[in-house]
Amino acid sequence: MIISIASGKGGTGKTTIAVSFALSISNAQILDCDVEEPNSHIFLNPEIKNKEFVFIPVPEVDKSKCNGCSRCQEVCVYNAIAVINKKVLIFPELCHGCGSCSYFCPCNAITEVNKEIGYVEVGKKNNLLFAHGKLNIGEAMAPPLIKAVKKNINSAKINIIDAPPGTSCPVITAIRGSDFCILVTEPTPFGLNDLILAVEVLRKLDISFGVVINRSDLGDKKTDDYCCRENIPVLMRIPFKEKIASAYSKGIPIVEAFEEYKKDFQKLLNDITKITGNKK
Repeated sequence: MIISIASGKGGTGKTTIAVSFALSISNAQILDCDVEEPNSHIFLNPEIKNKEFVFIPVPEVDKSKCNGCSRCQEVCVYNAIAVINKKVLIFPELCHGCGSCSYFCPCNAITEVNKEIGYVEVGKKNNLLFAHGKLNIGEAMAPPLIKAVKKNINSAKINIIDAPPGTSCPVITAIRGSDFCILVTEPTPFGLNDLILAVEVLRKLDISFGVVINRSDLGDKKTDDYCCRENIPVLMRIPFKEKIASAYSKGIPIVEAFEEYKKDFQKLLNDITKITGNKK
């Protein structure tokens, strides 16, 4: 079973929920797919067993074969290639590694070379399996690295995916293929606005979802009203508590600081299982 945890905006408590959820259930694995800013490891401190570098193919031009025809520029939809005065300029940061330029080059002047974009680390914390990716500084291509992290999905486990914030390509890459998605939000105007955007994405992808409201006793009731109107289940509420915030600042998960919350996260899994019809 694959359960992704996402949010329309950053700072809602997505990783807080993901880590405590994974620690509360048996036979679990957590995959941190927020590769631009992974932080699940800060709370788990896992023992890393393996590290693998991830590459994407980028074009390299053989000047002795190139006639400057501009065909490569024409087929590159990402503007990663420009031809000026029959000289080919490559912008690797924009390249998506699609291979169109080398495929359509009439002179066979373009080959693909590997460019490192980051790495994936795999390990465990006690019985909890762990994997995350770290994108190299300055790199813009998160989706290939997210896909590399998701290769570690284990069908025999309950896979908890900590997705990036927002609603852009990295988020879609992370949550695609999930059996269920938990949307973590907060009862504020910004939280509601971005929750609505995230709901639209999940409905487009046809993924079942529900909402967890963090800091639920702050803000207003508009988030509850929206969920009621849209028939979206509110699966859990976590109140604002100074002690929870203090534990978070020290890298301590909710369920380690307050063990009574384990029952709430176990109930969360039971509710998701009922909604999806999947077996644990």
